[in-house]
Amino acid sequence: MTARPTPTFLEGLRLLPPEAPDDGDVAAESDGGDDGLDPNDFPAWYRDKVADEPDGGDATADAAGTEDESSPADPNAYVDELAAVADLEQLRFGPVTVFAGDNGSGKSTVLEAIATAAGFNAEGGSRNLRFSTFDTHSTLHDRLVLRWNERPKWGWFLRAETFYGMASHITADDDPFGGLAHIFPDLHHQSHGETFLALAESRFTGRGLYLFDEPEAALSIQGQMRLLDIVQASLRRGSQFVIASHSPVFQSIPEAMVWSFDASEGLAPTTFDDLASTVLWRRLLADPASFHDRFGGGGVGGG
Repeated sequence: MTARPTPTFLEGLRLLPPEAPDDGDVAAESDGGDDGLDPNDFPAWYRDKVADEPDGGDATADAAGTEDESSPADPNAYVDELAAVADLEQLRFGPVTVFAGDNGSGKSTVLEAIATAAGFNAEGGSRNLRFSTFDTHSTLHDRLVLRWNERPKWGWFLRAETFYGMASHITADDDPFGGLAHIFPDLHHQSHGETFLALAESRFTGRGLYLFDEPEAALSIQGQMRLLDIVQASLRRGSQFVIASHSPVFQSIPEAMVWSFDASEGLAPTTFDDLASTVLWRRLLADPASFHDRFGGGGVGGG
């Protein structure tokens, strides 16, 4: 049996208990407290153009230390109810790691936590591209200790659902001398998919750690194939990718380490051929009429 290639950067992780440890414990567990991405190691053209903090500062600071019986339920309570979270310590990463599973199984929640623990902006972008449109990410990242083979000096967290906010943040920073807009492709005057690909072609080709959350959301199958070409070229340069996806284009990447997320069964290593989604896709493509008769109630107007 052929051994899997060694991951370039991220190897695995540990999950700390729900009780928040003190800062010393986290620092000891995480090999000196390094959050993964060192802004001083970023390319100079990028490092010199970005702010360290999102506009508006910490919106939660004034609320710290207050508690009211009328306050809403903890928005992070759902995290520990996810079966995948209980299994997180078994996660291992390869040069390409794919998270697959149904809606609500925890793929995006776990990927978001890994990205944030690695130092990326929770709504997408890089270590130094900081913006916030609506804070919905969980605090799971506070309990993750990432195990590195090598610290990445560059990378990107690509989120389909927050891409518009990221593009708007970049476009609005249009100072001709110190702004971001002029060092990025035009992100607002193309289709969503074309913008995705323009960003990928300009920023995802160097050696780095790249995390994609459902990149297929904006792309046709032809667009997914173009993005796959970019991924493969970047892999040849020594990059690493972690991709949460419903698309067979990304789930079937050769040599990908595929993890099945299930709302009740949790995490399990699997293969593209064994995914439930693969079985359904093949059934659809082999006999569309029969598939729709069985799963679609007999088609338009059917009883």
